[in-house]
Amino acid sequence: MLKQTQQQKLLQKLSPQQIQLMKLLQVPTANLEERIKEELEENPALEYSEDGSTPDDEMEKPAEEFENGEDEFEPDGSESEYDNIDISEYVSEGDDEIADYKLRDDNYPDPDEQRTMPIRVETTFHDHLLDQLGLQTLDERERRIAEQIIGSIDDDGYLRREASAIVDDLSFSQNVETDEEEIRQLIKLIQTFDPPGVCCADLKECLLLQLRRKAQDDPGIIYATRILDDYFDEFTKKHYEKIQRSLNLSDEDLREAIGQIIKLNPKPGANHSVLNKAESYVIPDFFILNNNGKLELSLNSKNAPDLRISEGYREMLKEYDRGDKKDKRQKEAVLFIKQKIDAAKWFIDAIKQRQHTLLSTMEAIMNYQYDFFLTGDETTMRPMILKDIADVTQLDISTVSRVANSKYVQTEFGTFKLKFFFSESLSTDSGEEVSTREVKKILSDMIGGENKRKPLSDENLTKMLQDKGYNIARRTVAKYREQLNIPVARLRKEL
Repeated sequence: MLKQTQQQKLLQKLSPQQIQLMKLLQVPTANLEERIKEELEENPALEYSEDGSTPDDEMEKPAEEFENGEDEFEPDGSESEYDNIDISEYVSEGDDEIADYKLRDDNYPDPDEQRTMPIRVETTFHDHLLDQLGLQTLDERERRIAEQIIGSIDDDGYLRREASAIVDDLSFSQNVETDEEEIRQLIKLIQTFDPPGVCCADLKECLLLQLRRKAQDDPGIIYATRILDDYFDEFTKKHYEKIQRSLNLSDEDLREAIGQIIKLNPKPGANHSVLNKAESYVIPDFFILNNNGKLELSLNSKNAPDLRISEGYREMLKEYDRGDKKDKRQKEAVLFIKQKIDAAKWFIDAIKQRQHTLLSTMEAIMNYQYDFFLTGDETTMRPMILKDIADVTQLDISTVSRVANSKYVQTEFGTFKLKFFFSESLSTDSGEEVSTREVKKILSDMIGGENKRKPLSDENLTKMLQDKGYNIARRTVAKYREQLNIPVARLRKEL
């Protein structure tokens, strides 16, 4: 039996514009210009304000078509979706209608004329090896095999593939027949290239290869080579007493040998690795200046591009509005123009909303951690979580998280990621809530000032923190130490 029922539901859905705004908010400053360029390419109704006010030929072309296209489509008197098009809000005069040439002083050049864009020129690690390969006397077949080997080297400079796998690759991909012995001979040739230690299978071979490039009559080099050859595991675990007893070394000889090993490069290819634009350098989104004890916050100008609606597209609508006879073809063009202008207006509004969100979030963080921005002392930082800032700014926690995870602020004490200022709380003996960042700073200072011959264990560190009034467990100390990338006491030991 069929029944008709009525049900009420409350649903929350994000519009496409809201989703795009969230994505735009997440874009770092280094990539914002690229995102704006993409929008400029997709939407010709959007342009930079500093561009010339004279529309280009492509923008003027549709206006000419309006004038010359009346005979092609004549109105037939029937109503359609193109009737009653209201374009008054698009052609109204306003301050933004003032052409750039009216505001320009001919006595001064355009700002763009003096700008130079630095271009970063880099040579990759593999290009560096291929350049050295070009200096070797090899036939075409050997060169192709050597290039395959170099291509198999990872970014750290290690060849972690078996010779048999390279033989198979050459056979299937390049139809080059070879054997493992020939591969090993060419590997030895590549191992003579710079940087020293390249094309090795593991760390031990890499370090030994670098030692063999040094003067072999140096006692420190001789002892260092013996340590790596015969006591590599003991060396990695810093069991120096066992090494000293086995090789019958004096304290000075052991110190000299270990010093030679420490100077070696465990990742010979790392100096030539190429990072992407966002990782290679940090562009701060905010600047905080201490002006006689008063903090001043400013937004990076790259986050505030001066965008506007294209003057050419406005002129098209004015031509349409002035015309007496409007055919279907013209109305279709006007609808297209309106859509592009609406999209441009939305993007400009989204950029402005992004600026407002960034500034309000950073201002709340600055006020919350005011003492730190004044002094740069991490021990003055207050416990702060995302909800604290969300409550102040009236933003959603997810929005604050997007800002905190991808934005940087430059202060007189350095450049910090906003996520740096967020931390949980920890109780003291007096019941006061302190930031875990403060505890980590104290822990780091304790380890930095310890006797490296007898480094402090986690138990000792826990007791010292408890003596200072912090209620903390040993496992928590171990967790904070790992977050600070500090090894255990045994691996911090020095001679």
